[in-house]
Amino acid sequence: MAEILFYHLQKQPLEAVLPTLLLKTLERGWRAVVQAVTEERMAALDDHLWTFSDESFLPHGTDRESPASDQPVLITLAEHNPNNANVRFLVEGADLPSDIASYERMVVMFDGNDEEALATARGQWRAVKEVGHEATYWQQDEHGRWQRKA
Repeated sequence: MAEILFYHLQKQPLEAVLPTLLLKTLERGWRAVVQAVTEERMAALDDHLWTFSDESFLPHGTDRESPASDQPVLITLAEHNPNNANVRFLVEGADLPSDIASYERMVVMFDGNDEEALATARGQWRAVKEVGHEATYWQQDEHGRWQRKA
């Protein structure tokens, strides 16, 4: 069973949190796929990951580039896993894939200031728990540190 982590974003936006989590994923020797919902978000994340820090480099690409299988971090709109990722990040309310169990970890990131995003995440939480996956819920404290809440 995959480990499912829900990240409730309230104090920092996706663009501040995602690069750090992707770097930690790569440090573990894992590959990642980031699934967005819109072309605009995919393009914005692609641009942002090139420029988010002067001190680090985050190798990545989109599935519009070839070969997608070579990318350690792949941004996509699709449910497929062409780079054989260990970790799948779902952003922008992306649907849970049918092959959750094929990943080491699934990370659901949602905007805690958006009622629709909260409702989607709650539904996803129920769905993964119903089929027996281990799910944890993370929220930032007043100092910006991630705390496990459930």
